[in-house]
Amino acid sequence: MIMNKEVTDKKSFIEFLELFRKDLTENSENWENIDLNDFLEAMTRYSEDIQGLYDNTNQNINSENASWNIFADILKGASIYE
Repeated sequence: MIMNKEVTDKKSFIEFLELFRKDLTENSENWENIDLNDFLEAMTRYSEDIQGLYDNTNQNINSENASWNIFADILKGASIYE
């Protein structure tokens, strides 16, 4: 499942992006933001709020330190963020 794909480096991020795009094509009914403008707006808001996700789920991640995994989390979140 795409939401559980571990992203640790550039290669796994690229694999994630391929699965992410495929998920949009095959499961767009599960996406809140399928229009590019809506997606980018949600991505902006999710980027602002992502530290709260990590804190509330007891993940020891500092969103100020960018990583391939954080980029993937932002994209996943933007697909469903309202």
